[in-house]
Order: sequence, then structure tokens, then C-alpha cells
Amino acid sequence: MTKKQSSRFNSITQWALPILTIGGQILTSLKYPEFGLIVNMIAQPFWIYAAWKAYREANQIGLLVNSIVFSIVTLFGILNYWLF
Repeated sequence: MTKKQSSRFNSITQWALPILTIGGQILTSLKYPEFGLIVNMIAQPFWIYAAWKAYREANQIGLLVNSIVFSIVTLFGILNYWLF
């Protein structure tokens, strides 16, 4: 990824993280957890990207592990609501 592409993706990530995460939490609190899980799952690639950058630049492994585990838990929630 070139520096310009990386900068653009970083900007998108800065907006996507709070919008998607807060949107998912709002949907869950409004008693639409199946849609809240989907919106939160859409946010997960941005969280993993941000956590990976934090790990590479500041050796913060905890955020990366938490993001991966949260992605797995969210995936199980989606499977539970939509398939089972």
C-alpha cells in the first residue's frame, strides 16, 4: 500500500471505528442485537487494522488480541442469531 493509500485508509478507519461501533451498540440497546452484531462485525476489520498498527508501532499486543477475540465472539453471535 502506498503512503497516499495508507493515509486515505487511516482517515477512513478514524471515521469508521466510532460510527460503526457506536451504531452497533445503539442497535443492540434498541433491542435489535442481530443487526447490532452485523454492524459491529463490519467494524472489526478496522479495529484489527488499528490494533495491528498499534502493535507494530508501539508493541501493544493486548489491543490486537482483544480485537481478534471480539471478532470471533461477534461471529459466533451472528451465527447464533442468523443461522441457528
